[in-house]
Amino acid sequence: MNGHSRKFWPPKSKESNLAGGRPCDHPGCDHTGEYRAPKSRDALQDYYWFCLDHVRAYNAAWDYYAGLQPEEIEEMIRYDVTWQRPTWPLGRTGRGGRFDPEKVKDVFGLFDEDMWQSRAEPSRPASPEEKAMRVMELNGPVTLESLKARYKELCKLHHPDANGGDKGAEERFKQIGQAYKTLMESLNA
Repeated sequence: MNGHSRKFWPPKSKESNLAGGRPCDHPGCDHTGEYRAPKSRDALQDYYWFCLDHVRAYNAAWDYYAGLQPEEIEEMIRYDVTWQRPTWPLGRTGRGGRFDPEKVKDVFGLFDEDMWQSRAEPSRPASPEEKAMRVMELNGPVTLESLKARYKELCKLHHPDANGGDKGAEERFKQIGQAYKTLMESLNA
């Protein structure tokens, strides 16, 4: 960047409040210049003062990015995304250093290695019946009546015809059917 600020909200100058007004800056125009337009990209706070017709023509022809290469335009757009403020990658301070947990007073022990490890012992793999219970969204002891009622409810909800042929609903419908079969075999055994 060239170091110029690209702010568009300068303080109002005393010149704009002249009693008689100013003439239009367009050559040969005798109207009053009531509308301002920036002189250039590098001097956004210096203005031409035009009448309405000439400011419209000037603005229609003015290209902010005229004369810049595509890389320069991209750089300016990216710079504007952060309001012309410096940025740096996450996990770094403004000076380029990394975050060091050793330099932080860790009262709660958040940076201790064992804090983020699972405290529970590894559990055994779920049985087919437990997996089926999760698919059917059932808890505790299951009766034949509650299983059938839940199966009907889920079938109505996930049937492909009721979901416009949605592939996700169709896959869920198949899982529900398999889970129902597994639980029925378990209850009848």
